[in-house]
Amino acid sequence: MTDSNTTNFTNPSTFILLGISGLEAALVWISIPFCAMYAITILGNFTILFIVKREPSLHRPMFYFLCMLAVTDLVLSTSIAPKTLSNFWFNSREINFSACLTQMYFIHCFAVMESGIFVAMALDRYVAICHPLRHFTILTNPVVAKMGLAIVLRGSMLILPYPFLARQRPYCRTNIIPHTHCEHMAVVKLACADIRVSNYYGLFVVFYVLGLDVFFIAVSYIQILRAIFSLPTKDSRVKTFGTCGSHVCAILTFYLSALFSSLTYRFGQNVALYFHVLMANVYLLVPPMLNPIIYGVRTKQIRDRLLWLFTHKGT
Repeated sequence: MTDSNTTNFTNPSTFILLGISGLEAALVWISIPFCAMYAITILGNFTILFIVKREPSLHRPMFYFLCMLAVTDLVLSTSIAPKTLSNFWFNSREINFSACLTQMYFIHCFAVMESGIFVAMALDRYVAICHPLRHFTILTNPVVAKMGLAIVLRGSMLILPYPFLARQRPYCRTNIIPHTHCEHMAVVKLACADIRVSNYYGLFVVFYVLGLDVFFIAVSYIQILRAIFSLPTKDSRVKTFGTCGSHVCAILTFYLSALFSSLTYRFGQNVALYFHVLMANVYLLVPPMLNPIIYGVRTKQIRDRLLWLFTHKGT
């Protein structure tokens, strides 16, 4: 393996995922919360999908978007968790070059899709609160389907240059990736060529997606807040804003962790490498785990249906 790490090559057959460098002695303990987060993600998001599918009253735009979010979270977490856990438990560090680029594509593609879904959910809340009588005439099933298609196409096309640019670079120094998964910048930094195009394009995607999506979400919630504060009673204001509470919590969890992880990896040269890697994993594992919990606890229709299922099975 040592020879392959020092021999010149332009397309390595495999990369070596180093894991969390500096915390090797604690990997078994770190794997416990990682495994728990992944298990909760799988259970929680499949539960959301099951409940929405079984309950006809939940076949509405808000819950369609929630199902899109659940599917996105399942793919996003599954893109990294199994390989990361096999690295921790079985020291399975090798990953095929093409598989690495595929993993890179899926991670970033579905992260962009998740951001787009949050915008769609903010739009749904805006229409539901500011134009309640026209909610179901504006957000019809065909409109929701077109929004979902637009979200998928945007994520797919924006991230497509990532693996193509990475594949064209010569890798002549090492094939060791100091990470648990094939994160975009972690891979391209191994190239022995000018990576400014990849770096600049990656920054463009980060600020384009975060900037544009956060702007649309902010505009939606400004209008929502204006509508809420115009309501006549405090109880009606609290009740109406409560319908947005779960969405706000999910947005903050996703965007804050995404922004912190991306900027730390690019500009935090004085931050320990293991912290970079841990933050990247937190960004990809924590929001998919928390989303079904947040929506399941705070969304009355899902909470009531879940309680009904448990009580019904118990009778």
